[in-house]
Amino acid sequence: METITALPENFSLLLRPNRSLSQRGFLWLMSLFGGASFALGLYFWSLGAWPVFGFFGLDVALLYFFFRLNYRYARRYETLAMREGKLVFGQVSATGLSREWSFDPYWVRLKLERLGQDGEDIGNLILSSHGKYVSVGAFLSPDERAELAARLQLSLKRILDAGASVHSEDASPDYGHHA
Repeated sequence: METITALPENFSLLLRPNRSLSQRGFLWLMSLFGGASFALGLYFWSLGAWPVFGFFGLDVALLYFFFRLNYRYARRYETLAMREGKLVFGQVSATGLSREWSFDPYWVRLKLERLGQDGEDIGNLILSSHGKYVSVGAFLSPDERAELAARLQLSLKRILDAGASVHSEDASPDYGHHA
C-alpha cells in the first residue's frame, strides 16, 4: 500500500483533464482514417454504389468534429491552492470563463462520495463550508480523486493541528513565573 503524503504548506495545484491523443496523433489518425475512407469510398463508387462515398465522407467529418469538441473541452482546468491562510478553488471553463471559491481551512468539509452497495465506487469530491459547496476534479479518474482527497485531508488536518497547538500554548496559564 502506498503512503499518502500531505501537500506542502502553501501548495498550488493545477488539475487538467487527461488528453490521451496529442495533436500529432490526431493528425495521424485523421490522415489514416480519411485515406482509408476515401479509398473504400472510391471502391464503392466504382461498383455503382456512389451514395456510400458520401457516407464515408460524413464519417470522417463527424470524427473530426467530435475530436475537435473533445479538445475544446480539454482546455478547461481547475486550481486548488492555499493562499493567505485560505483554501482557494478555481474553475476555468473551456470558453475561458472563470470562477473562484475561497474556504477557511478550519471550517471546510471535504467529502469523497462512495457509491455502490459496499461503497467500492468513488464518486464526487466535494468541498463545502457555510452553505457553499463545489465539486473538485470531476474530470479526474476515481483513483486520482481518491488520492487528491487523501492528500488534501491530511494537509487540512495538519493545518488544524498546527492551529490547535498554537492556541493551546497561548492559553496555558503561567503559574508563579513572574519576571
